[in-house]
Amino acid sequence: MNKEEIREKVIEALKQVYDPEIPINVWDLGLIYEINVTDDGVVNIKMTLTAPGCPLANIIAYRVYLAAQNIEGVKDVNVDVVFDPPWDPTKMTPEGRRKFKELMGYDIVEAYESGRGR
Repeated sequence: MNKEEIREKVIEALKQVYDPEIPINVWDLGLIYEINVTDDGVVNIKMTLTAPGCPLANIIAYRVYLAAQNIEGVKDVNVDVVFDPPWDPTKMTPEGRRKFKELMGYDIVEAYESGRGR
């Protein structure tokens, strides 16, 4: 499996990892900033959380690690949790935004951009 195929499999696996407080997966929530796969099968993931003080930070990062680690061709996984740039709703995928609207009854991006969500 080549690097791009591994990356795509990682993305699919991350769509099975959910933020325990928001029932949307970490990919669609926009928490994954970067996925790089080295030639020797090491996956480097840069991710964030919806808030720096998230009490579940270690659990979410560990679930991301496990999801990527279980993919064929992956030799090792490094998960780096960063807060720069900070997360905001505009980082959500269209699917994440749709799911949020179904769950909460409003478009979080529209609310954020109009100043109600800041």
